[in-house]
Amino acid sequence: MSASPRKIVHVDMDAFYASVEQRDDPSLRGRPVVVAWRGARSVVCAASYEARKFGVHSAMPAARAERLCPQGVFVPPDFVRYRTVSRQIRAIFARHTDLIEPLSLDEAYLDVTANKTGLGSATAVAEAIRAAIRAETRLTASAGVAPNKFIAKIASDYHKPDGICVVRPRDVLDFLAPLRVERLPGVGKVMQRRLAELGITRVADLRAFDRHDLERRFGRYGQRLHELSLGVDEHPVLPNRPTLQISTEDTFETDLTLDELGPHIERLAAHTWAAHQREAGGRHPRVARTVVLKLKTADFHIHTRSLTPLARPASARELAEIACALRARVDLPAHTRYRLVGVGLAGFVDRDSFAAQRELFADA
Repeated sequence: MSASPRKIVHVDMDAFYASVEQRDDPSLRGRPVVVAWRGARSVVCAASYEARKFGVHSAMPAARAERLCPQGVFVPPDFVRYRTVSRQIRAIFARHTDLIEPLSLDEAYLDVTANKTGLGSATAVAEAIRAAIRAETRLTASAGVAPNKFIAKIASDYHKPDGICVVRPRDVLDFLAPLRVERLPGVGKVMQRRLAELGITRVADLRAFDRHDLERRFGRYGQRLHELSLGVDEHPVLPNRPTLQISTEDTFETDLTLDELGPHIERLAAHTWAAHQREAGGRHPRVARTVVLKLKTADFHIHTRSLTPLARPASARELAEIACALRARVDLPAHTRYRLVGVGLAGFVDRDSFAAQRELFADA
């Protein structure tokens, strides 16, 4: 661990979308609520704890959720309402620290090493935040308190819902040792399988494995795995993390061919452009230069194509035209059918500096 450990809090709202729905509609309280559009191609955005008892979870196909929990109450998502509540919660965070790194509408890292309210410990800050969220939004949040981000995130899941888990620096090694390696950042199914082939299934196994052998097998990530097994993570909380990409996507009821995607690309481009305009008109305005087209085939393979034109898109119509043209770069058979399409904008740059560069080259 570092000589002066940070004090990091990871706050994670409990079943956020579903909890907002249950709060605002008393008839839903105590019932298995599934936030999703109905339909064969829809996916679950969130599930209440009552629905989770039946095995329903986010990102699951809605049709499967309906089979698992036929008595579930399906509610279409209302992201405008969820964003409003999220802003309330972030305002509570801001009373305690300016070092806030949102991960999504319902979770964030906070660095409270030096908090603004004079509370004596990170645990006290976390408890104050949870109490304020309960009092002001009538929702519950769970929290993890630890010397770094990755441990805090793991800890916040320990006593859900409405709980707190504190991992002090002296307890880090004991806390991590029994965890399965897939709890570590970056360990997906492929890496999990490769580690299992070496007899590594728990963090304690990973810690005992020769560091140089890990590096030889997995390169720089092998070194990272060794550090994680020891609880080492020096990544700071990054407030106002810049936007990397804005995108909108849709899954169809019936698979479509490439030629049939045009109207859907135009519709999604309008949504993406509206989000881009909010970014461009924000406190720190930034504009995108790269157009991204995302496709998922009927057999779930994902393909992306992108283009950075000489002149960035200046309207939803131009964005749609470029995204539609990117279909020509898809080298799959003409009869291929697609279950999902997405339109995105990436390559964000500061709006003012971009304008200055354009003027510079215009005078050249």
